[in-house]
Order: sequence, then structure tokens, then C-alpha cells
Amino acid sequence: MNVPVLIIEVICLLASITLFFQASIPRYLKTFPFFMLITHIVEITGWLLRKETLTVNLLYCFFTAFEFVYYLWIIKYIIFNQKVKKVIFWVLLVYPVLVFINIFFIQPRKFHSTTYSLGCLLVVAACIYYFFEIFRSTNSVNLVKEPAFWICTGLLFFYCCTFPMFGVWNLLPGLPDIILKNLGTILTLLNYILYSLFSIAFLCRLKLKRSVQ
Repeated sequence: MNVPVLIIEVICLLASITLFFQASIPRYLKTFPFFMLITHIVEITGWLLRKETLTVNLLYCFFTAFEFVYYLWIIKYIIFNQKVKKVIFWVLLVYPVLVFINIFFIQPRKFHSTTYSLGCLLVVAACIYYFFEIFRSTNSVNLVKEPAFWICTGLLFFYCCTFPMFGVWNLLPGLPDIILKNLGTILTLLNYILYSLFSIAFLCRLKLKRSVQ
């Protein structure tokens, strides 16, 4: 089990629970505690399966596909353009079908690197469009207090960096151990950045009471 990643996931889960106690929080944000709980359960399940020397490939194929669908669904609610919303809606319908076909017919018994790479591109494109909307907005937005900004920043950075790594995932077992170790360290760091930015998104609207001297 990757203990550092597990720790940051638990911190992120605890931070997400505060959303239930914050006022004026969009409903989609309140789905994050459940998403983080599912993430945590999958990580523990994967660790238990590996401990019993069982394959975890199918588990992570379906979970990473679920992540892409969930993140795209979140971004669909964040952006404003109705045409883009409709495009994302259709992507949400088509992408799981492509993943199913890839997992069982194109890359069976392997990590779904092809549809994972596609998912990376879709999430990155959606995040870029979100920032494009901010750039074109005539309204002043305090990005420090904007959860969507931190979420999209984390997703954009994470999937831009993991795209080349997971795109060739099925070739990695043949690499020297030192390279695999370094890639594992990089992946851990990327998870730290992603979940740290998520935690900021969950906490950025909290109003802390100042103590009266």
C-alpha cells in the first residue's frame, strides 16, 4: 500500500466532509465526500488483492474510467456554455462504451491505456475550456475563494503529467527497477498535488472566526 498517498486521500476525505457544513455550496461539490470514500475503498481493495497475489488490473481499469466520467460530470456543472455542456453530456454517454469495448475486446487483460489516454485528453480539454471562460468573463471572480478553480487546476496538472506515463503503462514492466521506482515517486507526488488542491477547493470558502482579544 502506498501509505503517503493513502494519508493525503484521508486528509482530502476529511476536508470534503466540511462541505456539508458550508453555506451556499453547489450541490455537485457535495458529491465529493462520496467520491473520495469510493476512492479510499478502491485503494484498500487493491492493496488487499495484491496482498493475496490477485490481479487488480480490471479494478483499476473500471475505477479510472469512473474517475474520468465523474470529473467530466463535475466540469459540466462548472462551465456555463450550453453547447459545450451538451458536448460533454454526449461524451459522458459514449466514453463508458468505448472503455468497455477497449477493456474486453481491444486490450483484454491489460490496462486500458488507449481509453485512459483519451480520458486524459477529454478532462484536460474541459479544464482548458473552463479557464478560457474565466479569461473571457466580464465579471470579477476571486479565484482564491473559487472551488472550481482549484479543482480544475489540480485536474489539468495531474492529467497533463500522467498522460505520457499511463499512455505507455503496458510497456513499463520491461523497464529497469530504478526507472519504475522513480516513476512511482513521481506518481505519488502528483497524487499529493492533486488531493492537496482538492482539499484547498473544499476549504477555501470556510469562514474562520477571529478570536477576540
